[in-house]
Amino acid sequence: MTPSAASAAATGGATLPTIAVDGLPFVASTVPQLTEHIVSEALAGRGGWVVTPNVDILRRWRQEPEFRALVADANVFTADGRPIVWASQLQGTPLPTRLTGSDLFVKLVARAHQAGLRMALIGGNEGAAEAAADTLIPQGHDATVRCLCPPFGFEQKPEEMARLERLLTDWQPQIVFIGLGSPKQEKLIARLRPLAPNAWFLGVGVSFSFVAGDVKRAPGWMQRSGLEWLHRLVQEPGRLAHRYLVDGVPFALGLLWRASRARKRVS
Repeated sequence: MTPSAASAAATGGATLPTIAVDGLPFVASTVPQLTEHIVSEALAGRGGWVVTPNVDILRRWRQEPEFRALVADANVFTADGRPIVWASQLQGTPLPTRLTGSDLFVKLVARAHQAGLRMALIGGNEGAAEAAADTLIPQGHDATVRCLCPPFGFEQKPEEMARLERLLTDWQPQIVFIGLGSPKQEKLIARLRPLAPNAWFLGVGVSFSFVAGDVKRAPGWMQRSGLEWLHRLVQEPGRLAHRYLVDGVPFALGLLWRASRARKRVS
């Protein structure tokens, strides 16, 4: 039983089809389909956890037992990285599309607001969550959204963690977006989920800043050709060079090689 099926069986919720790539079951869904699934489950009072692996997160899942254990309770994994979609095609079980956390964030905020669901946007650069909410819900988001941007190192400060905990216990959001980057966002989600067990939690990285315009997302042709990482590297070379060039590129090549070998074994 896949993590998504297991979670659904335990809660009585609907199941989502998955396709295993490099051992991880990725949801075989589109952004609109997953958006509707999350909204309907949230309206029914059933929560969940969406992890959006790019190549770096998939590498961490394969190579770091601690991270693998951390996200073991997640019940939806989306193919955020283009090489993951290519690997699914190489192994002969293609995913329907690339499903990024940023695209899901955009669609889900608007749809959840329309459905009257309470949301919390946590993390990001100062003011980015509010600006993103203003952009996605131009008619006003005060009725459905609360934003909180804790300071750097907040996880080591009891007073800041208490603020986060109060947000969840007082507001009781039904959907929680965490924009901190991996693995910090996954660690925070694992820590906060017990406070809102019926909520959906999603780690969305830099998505708040993409929507707010603080960070420019790669043009469409770079996203489609798998070069979005290069666009991000040019923007933040000091922070991302090792992740992409030393860890990411070799792992992505290995991922594609393993996928091609998997197809040969099947055939």
